[in-house]
Amino acid sequence: MENRPDNVLVEQAARGDGDSFTELCHRYYGPMVAIGHAILGDRHLAEDAVQEAFAKAAVHLPRLRKPEQFGSWLATICRNEARSLARTRRVSCGHGESPVQETPASADETSEAVKAALNQLPAEAREVIFLRFYDGLSYDRISAVLGISEQAINGRLRRAKRKLAEHLRRCGFDEVDL
Repeated sequence: MENRPDNVLVEQAARGDGDSFTELCHRYYGPMVAIGHAILGDRHLAEDAVQEAFAKAAVHLPRLRKPEQFGSWLATICRNEARSLARTRRVSCGHGESPVQETPASADETSEAVKAALNQLPAEAREVIFLRFYDGLSYDRISAVLGISEQAINGRLRRAKRKLAEHLRRCGFDEVDL
């Protein structure tokens, strides 16, 4: 089953083949967690958002008109679920929270500076950073997940790395080579 292209799995899953949908879940779980993590700053919450996204995708899969765009469609659902969860958490906590918070307060100065620098990036830049460097995806796979070209990914990564380096230099880290 692993050799079947996504569009074939999507078509079979839309017709009720549970094994095909399970395979899609296995293929996309890691990238979706990276997207959720980029938004929520907490891997466990990201996993919750991903589970909700998969549940919604399973229900709405028969409505997907372009099976070859499954990855970007699922990423949109996952982003929406993560943002919804973030809003719910802000309301229940009574304050806004920054997207990247996973490192404990006792973490070293460098880790805190990198977190702060990541928080300065736009969400789309954080997504490609998390997909590429935290989840280890290739440009080709990121392209399939986000539905953007490899050139766009390269551009986003270059701009994000430049902004991260600028922020870290402003924080006193002179030797920044991203």
